[in-house]
Amino acid sequence: MKTRLLFMVFAFLLVSGLALAQGGDTSALKPPKGYKVALVVFEDLQCPDCARAEPLLKEAEKSYKIPLVRHDFPLPQHNWSYDAHILARYFDSKSKDLGEEWRHFIFTNQNSITKDNLRGVAERFAAEHKTNVPFAIDPTGQFKNEVQADFQLGQRVGVQHTPTIYVVSNSQRGTPFVEVADRSQMFQLIDQMIKQAGGTVEAAAAPIKKPTRKPPVKKTAQ
Repeated sequence: MKTRLLFMVFAFLLVSGLALAQGGDTSALKPPKGYKVALVVFEDLQCPDCARAEPLLKEAEKSYKIPLVRHDFPLPQHNWSYDAHILARYFDSKSKDLGEEWRHFIFTNQNSITKDNLRGVAERFAAEHKTNVPFAIDPTGQFKNEVQADFQLGQRVGVQHTPTIYVVSNSQRGTPFVEVADRSQMFQLIDQMIKQAGGTVEAAAAPIKKPTRKPPVKKTAQ
């Protein structure tokens, strides 16, 4: 009975996810190369609901050992979000781990951040991580272009709110992605995608390894 109920929930959410993404560009809704299953999220660093979703996303990433793929989707009504995303791209340029840590830091401390103190917050964060924030963060416009490209991607996908979270897989069977419409069901959706993609958590989460060829055995003269 419980299994049937979970299947019905999964089927309902799957249809909901398809309805949202139908007609959009779903090319982004797949795991990074070499992985079978991943989480993909379009988020706004000033969005309160994104901050509420953050602990669950990090827990899923850690528990299942699957990638968490973040996309910038700063909403125009938020007055410091865009600048925070530019800073995230700057920290990404130092290291992907540092950019990830900045995003997590922002969500954790969101309530204490304002447009006026964001620069100071970033400078203190940088100092604690033994780097700095230059006066001109984005002199060539590279980070701006990256943020805008992510936002435009979200529009093509059909993103209408933040956070928009997908569980995605590289499976050729069934539907390779589903939107997490109800976050209380996210882990069940991941379980379903893992079964669809590989059957076990380890098989779905681990990078796909190419078989190694053994060197030919040299024959010795008799």
